[in-house]
Amino acid sequence: MSIKPTASETESNQKEITLDIQSLQWLRENKNEDHLMPHRHEHIEIIWIKNGNGCLDIDLKKYRMGSNMLYCIVPGQLHQVELDETAEGYLISLPEHLMNGGNDDFELLYRSGLFHLLMRSPGMNMEPEVACEVDGIIRRLHKELYGGYLLRKEIIRRYTSIFLIYLARQFDGALQVSVQTKNVRLVKNFISLVEKKYMCCKLVKEYASELAVTPNYLNEIVKRISGYSAGYHIRQRVVLEARRKAAYSDVSMKEIAYHLGFDDIAHFSKFFKTVYGKNFTDFKKESISNFS
Repeated sequence: MSIKPTASETESNQKEITLDIQSLQWLRENKNEDHLMPHRHEHIEIIWIKNGNGCLDIDLKKYRMGSNMLYCIVPGQLHQVELDETAEGYLISLPEHLMNGGNDDFELLYRSGLFHLLMRSPGMNMEPEVACEVDGIIRRLHKELYGGYLLRKEIIRRYTSIFLIYLARQFDGALQVSVQTKNVRLVKNFISLVEKKYMCCKLVKEYASELAVTPNYLNEIVKRISGYSAGYHIRQRVVLEARRKAAYSDVSMKEIAYHLGFDDIAHFSKFFKTVYGKNFTDFKKESISNFS
């Protein structure tokens, strides 16, 4: 079965719900100029290659995509996708509002460790039995998305939750339901705040103040749930943006440092080397040679 809604179906239904499901065939046929270059989205994208191959670049890392593999691109990641002509599967876009619709779907990602694992290594092999179940869920999601049925939004949220549960089952850790919901929400709020303020706020105490907790408590909870301290997440986000700009633009180190809130270029240079393990100039040269 080929999942490819008509233009009228897409236009009328996507006004209400921004969840999107497309076939990889549709993706190949409808690529625009923006998709030919590294780009980013504000939603989660999941690419499931049922058969075939491709190549995925995410934040300067290249991944070979193979059959029965699932790949996740989280909001803000610079990425580029190239698919073989024979590749079959789905592209699923998950908007953030569906994961904050009162059903704890986003918290599910934190409890299972799925969100953090996919950020570090986006490729995941699908077990045949699970793949069959997930394929059925995607087809039902598509039917609800473009069918115009009664209470379709609620059905879509529930199918989305089931879809995430099946993905989480792929990991030995399964669902860590013992994690306190309030702590999970604290981490979610912290990560969201870092995404908004990493250019102007570099200290854990600044985020702790906005979240109405102590710096030590914030560090403890973030590390317990994500595996890394709050300070680590802040530093990594700043350096990630610096690497993106160094690799995909012609701006100077001084301009990047200023953009990221550093008044002293020497301080930025030291910060970059300490966090990334390599000085900025060497990284810039390597990036140029890799893309030339």
